[in-house]
Amino acid sequence: MANVFKSLLKRKQTPQQMERAEVMSGGPAYFTPFSGNAYESDIYRAAVDAIARNAAKLRGTHIITMERRRRTGDSNLNRILQVRPNPYMTAYDLLYKLVTHYYLHNNAFAFLQKDERGNLEAIWPLRPRAMEYLTDPTGELYCKFLFAGGQTVMLPFKEIFVVRRHFNSNDLLGDANTAILPTLDLAHTQTAGIESAIKSGATIRGILKYNQVLSPEKLKQEKEAFIADYLTVTNSGGIAVLDSKAEYTPLKNEGNFAVDDKQLQAVKQKIYEYLGISEKIVNSSYSENEWAAFYESVLEPLAVQFSLELTDKIFTKREQAFGNSIIFEANRLQFASSETKTNILKELMPFGLFTVNQALDILNLPPVEDGDRRLQTLNVVNADKADQYQLNEGVGEE
Repeated sequence: MANVFKSLLKRKQTPQQMERAEVMSGGPAYFTPFSGNAYESDIYRAAVDAIARNAAKLRGTHIITMERRRRTGDSNLNRILQVRPNPYMTAYDLLYKLVTHYYLHNNAFAFLQKDERGNLEAIWPLRPRAMEYLTDPTGELYCKFLFAGGQTVMLPFKEIFVVRRHFNSNDLLGDANTAILPTLDLAHTQTAGIESAIKSGATIRGILKYNQVLSPEKLKQEKEAFIADYLTVTNSGGIAVLDSKAEYTPLKNEGNFAVDDKQLQAVKQKIYEYLGISEKIVNSSYSENEWAAFYESVLEPLAVQFSLELTDKIFTKREQAFGNSIIFEANRLQFASSETKTNILKELMPFGLFTVNQALDILNLPPVEDGDRRLQTLNVVNADKADQYQLNEGVGEE
C-alpha cells in the first residue's frame, strides 16, 4: 500500500504550516487502533465476520433524484461502487474490510482517489497505525496517517471516507472498544480453563512410593522417567505398569476447574449484545423475522452511514442540489419465506408496483426479455381518470 500511495500522492501539494485540530471536547483528535486484540477472540471475530459478510452484500449505487423521479447515474461511478473500487479489490472486499475496521476500531477510513476534474477513480481502504487531524492556516481539515512501515501520508479530510461507531467523547473520532475488554479477557480465561481441564483429565496424578532407599538424584531420575512414560497426554490408555519396587497411589483430582455451559453462554451473549446481533445471525440459523430485525438494527444503519458519507465526499454541494447521491441497499426479500414472497407479489403486483423482472428477482428467478414492463389490473385505475370517469357519467345522465 505504501508504494501505491507514493504514486498516487506525487501531484498533491500539502501546506507546510499545520497545527493540531481543536475540537470542542477538549481532547486531541488523535486515533490509534484499539490494542485489546479483540479480533483474536474467536467469539468476537465470528460475530464481526457475520456482520461484515452480510454488509458486504449491500449494493452501492449512484442515483439522480429529480421531481420525485429516480434514475441511475454515472455508469463508471457505479462500476467503482459495485464491481471494482480499486485494482486490487472487489466491491465485496472493500465493504467487508471497512465494516471489519468499523467494529474493531470504531473508526473506518478510506482514501477517495479523484482525477483532476474531481471525478472518483478509486476507493482505497486505510489501515493506519495512527491518525491525527490537522488544520492549515486557512482552517481546512487534514488527516495525517502513520502506517505500519513508518510511512506518513497527509490527505485532505474532504477526500477521506470516515465512518464512526460509539461516537461520543471525541468530536471527530469514535471511542475505543475498552468497554468490552473485560468480557474478552473472561472469554480467554474460559478457553484456557477448558484447555487446562482437558490436559489435566488426560494424565494420572498420585504419589509414587519406592520400597527401597534411593539417593535424591536417583529418586529424581525415577520420577522424571515415570512422568515421561505415564503422566502425559500421549498416555491415551491411562494405565501405569509397575513392579514390586514401587507403589503408586492415585489422587482424586477434585479441584479441576470446569466451565459451566451457562457461563460460556453468558459471555457469548455479552459480546453479541455489544455488537448488536444475536447468536442465530452468527451461526446462520435465523428466521425470517430475526433476519429482518438484524437488517433494520445493524445493516441499515451501516447503509445510511456509508450513503451519507460517500454522497458528501464524492459530490459537490451543487451536484447534490441537482439530486446526485449514493445509496446502499439490498434486496431485503431475498431471505423471506416463499409464502411471504408470494403474498407480497399477490398483493402488490396488481397495483403496478413491480415490473415482471423485479418480481422474478424476488423469486430468485432469471429475468426475461421485455420484463421491464409493469402489469396492472384493470380493477385499479388512476385517481385523476376515475374523477374524469365520474364526471363523464354525470354528463351522460343529464
